[in-house]
Amino acid sequence: MMPTCVSPSRAINSILWILTFCLLAVPAYPAAQKRQEEKQDYFKKWLEEDVLYIITPEERSVFLKLSTAEEKEQFIEQFWFRRDPDPLTAGNDFKEEHYRRIAYTNERFSSGLPGWMSDRGRIYIVHGPPAEIESHPTGGNYQRPMHEGGGSTSTYPFEVWRYRYIEGIGNDVVLEFVDRTMSGEYRLALQPEEKDALLHVPGAGLTTAESMGLASKQDRPYFSPGNRNYPFQVMRARDSAFERYEVYSRVQRPTELRYKDLKGLVDVDITFDNLPYELRKDYFRLNEQQILVPLTIELQNKDLTFAETQGGRMAKVAVYGIVSSLSNRIVSEFEDEMIATLSTDAGFSGRSLYQKILFLENRGRYKLDLVVKDLNSSHVGVIRQAIVPPRYGEEELSASSVILSDFLRQLSEVPKEDRMFVLGDVWVRPSLSKTFLADGPFNVYLQIYNTGIDQTTLNPALSVTYRILGSDGATLFESSETSGESVQLASGLRVVLVKQLSLASLSPGDYDLQIEVTDRIKDESLRLRESFKVVASSS
Repeated sequence: MMPTCVSPSRAINSILWILTFCLLAVPAYPAAQKRQEEKQDYFKKWLEEDVLYIITPEERSVFLKLSTAEEKEQFIEQFWFRRDPDPLTAGNDFKEEHYRRIAYTNERFSSGLPGWMSDRGRIYIVHGPPAEIESHPTGGNYQRPMHEGGGSTSTYPFEVWRYRYIEGIGNDVVLEFVDRTMSGEYRLALQPEEKDALLHVPGAGLTTAESMGLASKQDRPYFSPGNRNYPFQVMRARDSAFERYEVYSRVQRPTELRYKDLKGLVDVDITFDNLPYELRKDYFRLNEQQILVPLTIELQNKDLTFAETQGGRMAKVAVYGIVSSLSNRIVSEFEDEMIATLSTDAGFSGRSLYQKILFLENRGRYKLDLVVKDLNSSHVGVIRQAIVPPRYGEEELSASSVILSDFLRQLSEVPKEDRMFVLGDVWVRPSLSKTFLADGPFNVYLQIYNTGIDQTTLNPALSVTYRILGSDGATLFESSETSGESVQLASGLRVVLVKQLSLASLSPGDYDLQIEVTDRIKDESLRLRESFKVVASSS
């Protein structure tokens, strides 16, 4: 039988067809799965490399329990934010410095391992550059100081790092790193004798006492840690075995968080057993030096745990807050308890509100750490935000925050004690969502500062216009006044404006309230704007 001849072109086509079939038969690697694996690799690297030395055991434990990428990303964001020395700036100085240190250690301290994995790398990443470095890169002859026993010996390569101060350890911290393998890998030494290359060589590298026959190497405190009477050795407090072990241990731990007083808050913050809530900050000028900052917290009742009581149900919420300056000085600390009640047949719709009014200097910038805890379920919510008081000038016309409220009431007198939602003699409850019923109340509260005073009437002369604008900017409603109809209080320090507007003609949707104030005496104007939402009537 004659063999069949196949042309080269047909053979090539057959091979290409087979390869194509094989490629089509192999399932494509899902892009989503690849991205998921890349994320997992990122989280693993972040935990085991990037923050290995600075993450606390509690934080690490919590991170390992997180199951979703979203939770881990939120954790990482809070991790860096918690350490940011100034959250009001665009960057995070701590984070930037941390990664700079990692890059530096990889460049300077690498041997058989990356620099960040070395002992010098670890100390540098955690504590930064030392004030002084005494380097002996080749070792060799070494004359011991008397606190090491005197005499001369030969050493391995070593370095001495001096820190003027380390948080949690103290002043004048001295660390030694020794390269006993001569490979460039310097290890943190517990005792100064570790750099002695002749330590175990009989008759060599003797101390002053040993060369005089008053002691042997086995008498050294290195071999007998409790021996503090070694001849001629001037023992300092830092040379005791206890002190050395203490420094050796503590210097390798993560640094404590910046706010020691907030340790409990941090522990709560990283549990991720979150209680969601909203926070609103308003600013009102009190005098030339101080401002009022009402902090309003809103929780949805559906997120609270109500316990059965006689005649109804009750939820208890603990509120704890600390306000600190940027230099970490605590300027205000408060704790309180909020109680929400529901009738037995009522649903869990609605909201519960709490307010704390702070008195702060108007020339500072502050950090607020706020914890809200549901006492019936132990669910917590933690918020850290900046408080930036506005700079109210002494002459130009200016205004406070604008509060949109679904509940406002005039009181008969100014309360003698601080009360929630009370500013002067007005009880005004902010709407944090700024959502209002078409047939419900819609109140406006604000304060105007540095108005002119008519010397005849001793009152300001303001023209105030309230406009409601649609999403396209068109004016849908306008109310103007020149005789002070909405002026609730006028004094040399402030003018309080209170206005109730009707939303009945508005369809459900998003709107803007524009307030234009003109001081006819000073011929100055200012314009304020607040967004809000209208929803259909409850009926």
